[in-house]
Amino acid sequence: MGFMNSINIIGSGLTAQQLRLDIVAENVTNSQTTRVENGEGAYRRKMVVFEAVSGRDTFRDAMARAMSGAVSNKDVSPTAGGVRVTEIVEDESPMKIVYDPTHPDADEDGYLELPNVDMVKEMADAMAATRAFASDVTAFNTLKSVISSGLEVGR
Repeated sequence: MGFMNSINIIGSGLTAQQLRLDIVAENVTNSQTTRVENGEGAYRRKMVVFEAVSGRDTFRDAMARAMSGAVSNKDVSPTAGGVRVTEIVEDESPMKIVYDPTHPDADEDGYLELPNVDMVKEMADAMAATRAFASDVTAFNTLKSVISSGLEVGR
């Protein structure tokens, strides 16, 4: 069933973009956090790393299969493709340093280390994730319409 592969691909995109939005929300929430649980300074911005999952064989794989006599795809386990999150990494850009001798986390010189969270980057990332999520929803609705039309043919 080909449409099930399409649903799986769309679902992987929805899941990945939802996680991306969750990480953006975490970054925004911690934009003023000067302590982390393990006591290693201020909160460090996180980013999501995506990886494409190829659901198709390369030309070389298809030719090798054809040369071996396995012409049909029934001999090969099909994968749906899509996207997956490989890891969540910390942004290694420098922290913001401000002078605030009254803050409890300030060093002996009165300087305070603030998170490297940039609200402009976070809002741009949130907008991009929202657009990608909306595109996946549109693709799902289109697929639903095609399936519905296909069922109408049988009547």
